Amino acid sequence: MTDICSNMQNRKSAEITITYTADGKPIGSLFNSLWHFRDFILILCWRDIKVRYKQTILGMAWVVIVPFVSMIIFSLIFGGLAKMPSDGMPYPIFVFSGLLIWQLFNKAFTDISQCLTNNLALIKKVYFPKIALPVASALPGLVDFACGFLVLLVLMVYYDFGPSIEILLIPIIAIFALLSALSVGLWLAALNATYRDVRYLLPFVSQLWFYMTPVVYPISVVPEPWNGLLYLNPMTLVIVATRWSVLGADTPPISGILISLSIVSILTAGGIIFFRNFEKNYADRL
Repeated sequence: MTDICSNMQNRKSAEITITYTADGKPIGSLFNSLWHFRDFILILCWRDIKVRYKQTILGMAWVVIVPFVSMIIFSLIFGGLAKMPSDGMPYPIFVFSGLLIWQLFNKAFTDISQCLTNNLALIKKVYFPKIALPVASALPGLVDFACGFLVLLVLMVYYDFGPSIEILLIPIIAIFALLSALSVGLWLAALNATYRDVRYLLPFVSQLWFYMTPVVYPISVVPEPWNGLLYLNPMTLVIVATRWSVLGADTPPISGILISLSIVSILTAGGIIFFRNFEKNYADRL
């Protein structure tokens, strides 16, 4: 990996030095940097995919086991005992669709937040734009999501619940879920470089965020005056849009879409500036 990174550095070092400097540069310079180091990002993604299930008995079956077992537990507790409504859909596929896209977000959110501390040796040995690490940390979850989505289709067949044409939009929804993770993960990754308390805060934030998102319950159970406020949480839009595209649920409101898009855009832009301001001192801080 070091040889590959050195070759890429020699090939584009002069141009990267100019385009990837302190904040205040055009956003295009960021995309140029990521594009020039695209091979490096793909190598990091492939490394994470291979290492994740190395020396495990079940291997990638864990991708399906975790949300499937969670679906059974939530179906028994919320769908069975608590009689939680599911907007006319079978509760198992209702909750599984939410758990699947949540798992994609949560993995990306956690990995992005710890991407600097997890790659300390690489940062100290090789030059590359550090913004490549959050991007490379987010992408491997798409493989897990694709495998789990096949299981969701099987469940839909079992419950005789046919998908609508909007299912073709699920890749766009998945990308927005990753952007939502990136919008917050960039801030936490930079803070984690200085304050190691962040790593202990992550499980609490993740669990709290889960229950603030309509994963195991429909958004319709929230009283109407407060309903729109849920879209301040971008994952609300992701969950609602997933069930709309896959299960034919109600269309997300335009106001909710605009609110969530604005929140993610502002947090991502601010997170990029905040993240890049720390870049020069990353190696010393970690």
